[in-house]
Amino acid sequence: MKKTIITLGLASILVNGCAVDPRTGQTGISSTAAGGGIGAAVGAGAGTLFGGNDLVNAGLGALAGGAVGAGIGYYMDQQQQDMQQSLQGTGIEVQRTADNQINLNMPSSSSVTFASGKTDLNQASQAALDAVAQVLTKYPESTIVVTGHTDDVGADADNQRLSEARATSVGRYLVQRGVNAQRITQQGMGEIAPKLTNTSETNRAANRRVELAIKANNNAGANNPQTQPTQGYPTTNQPNSYGYPQNNQPRFTQ
Repeated sequence: MKKTIITLGLASILVNGCAVDPRTGQTGISSTAAGGGIGAAVGAGAGTLFGGNDLVNAGLGALAGGAVGAGIGYYMDQQQQDMQQSLQGTGIEVQRTADNQINLNMPSSSSVTFASGKTDLNQASQAALDAVAQVLTKYPESTIVVTGHTDDVGADADNQRLSEARATSVGRYLVQRGVNAQRITQQGMGEIAPKLTNTSETNRAANRRVELAIKANNNAGANNPQTQPTQGYPTTNQPNSYGYPQNNQPRFTQ
């Protein structure tokens, strides 16, 4: 009976997370469910670290971790949808990775452009970044990495400095529009990570770009009622927030 705890927890997350894509009609697992499955696996391992009955603890850890993972997945689902709606027509690409990261690719062909050798944002760039900042401030439980890139024209050292300055320009503008500076990290890659081979002016234009990587914090979605479990976890003799039924003495002490 005890062995079924983990299996049932994972199965419930995966079954309930199946969704039909309205564009293709295919059934798949939503990002929320995928996050729940990952969280359940991690939680199961964590549940065995607290002593007592490891099998029961692993099951409770799977349920708790699954709820956390599902919360993060749902949080990023909503953020992705809002970002896509806000950036329609800007040319900025919104992509989602398997680990719940949202990537915004801003090539020079989009509204976020820089004059050759310059770092100043034009009016169209500012308007697009206004939309980005509005969504980011709505979802504060995430961090943002701003990365600048260049083409291969010019010296390597100059391109490195230029990519860093452009990333700084975008990051500073987001802060001016209300995004917490502590959430933002800026870096430049120079010309070493082109999106396309630098064999034509069209390709070089695509490589003169800024990218934003948005990653959820561990507590993202924790307060969202749509991601909370319908039944509470056992709280008898609880030594931690997930209610693993152990004694109240921590295993690891300094």
